[in-house]
Amino acid sequence: MSSSDWQPSSRYPDPAVVVLDEAFGRYRLPLAKVDRLVGGLTRWAEGPVWFGDQRCLLWSDVPGNCMWRWDEETGAVGVWRKPSGHANGNTRDRQGRLVTCEHGGRRISRTEPDGRIVTLADSFEGKRFNSPNDIVCKSDGSIWFTDPTFGILGWYEGGKAEAELPMNVYRWDPSGKLSVVAEGINQPNGLAFSPDEKILYIVQSRSVPREILAFDVLNEKQLGNSRVLISAGPKGTLDGFRVDVDGNLWCGWGMGEAGLDGVHVFNPAGKLIGRIDLPERCANVCFGGLHRNRLFMAASTSVYALYVNTQGTPYF
Repeated sequence: MSSSDWQPSSRYPDPAVVVLDEAFGRYRLPLAKVDRLVGGLTRWAEGPVWFGDQRCLLWSDVPGNCMWRWDEETGAVGVWRKPSGHANGNTRDRQGRLVTCEHGGRRISRTEPDGRIVTLADSFEGKRFNSPNDIVCKSDGSIWFTDPTFGILGWYEGGKAEAELPMNVYRWDPSGKLSVVAEGINQPNGLAFSPDEKILYIVQSRSVPREILAFDVLNEKQLGNSRVLISAGPKGTLDGFRVDVDGNLWCGWGMGEAGLDGVHVFNPAGKLIGRIDLPERCANVCFGGLHRNRLFMAASTSVYALYVNTQGTPYF
């Protein structure tokens, strides 16, 4: 089925929400179904971020060089920022400000309450970043982000350029200090902390097979004890993900095949327990809504949403 032919389920429970292990049954709401909030609007939807104080969702269209806004109360959709610097991943800091990975500017930017856009970091040791991809904030105010080369490989999602730095994962301290926390990952992509912030998960998106790596967080500032938590198998394609309060990983997934496009849900031990089938490849997700119990899914040309019986972690 193509995305243009897709219709929400007329039945409860929604057959698109698939229980693969009985542990997932508690998270599926029998009277909730997948909704498409926006369809056919973007070239590649990414970086959804929830603004509860404004009751809205923002997300990026990376090749479209644009950020969009959906209003929860009215359903209105409109351009929020254009050009966006080929924005990709987004999150909010401890003060509620938007923090963004930009391919075009090859930087991490922050939007101030008065609308000013300031650069937090665009280089390390005098060399420019590649194309910051995804980003999370820790409760201590530090910002952690990945820096693969996707945005400088061509002209579609940024600007073609030579890499000046290895593909690292960085930690930005509120003091302004920048440090490398992980290196040697083949195209690091999505990342998120466990609920207690003792583990950082990072997608390795060009390993064979693709993987989610787990790292212990040491001394609040360093990583150690790298291990493979999730292997995507021969056809799986991992991208961005978020973690719920029980430590489950809700992962954007897709490869253009039924059963592979959508969201795959893994427990903290890395076991696949559930699946949300979508007609498009899903790049990234976030939790939002009044109780942080609505999963927003940025999927290729559309944005989908599903109420679930859990909450996203309070830190973004």
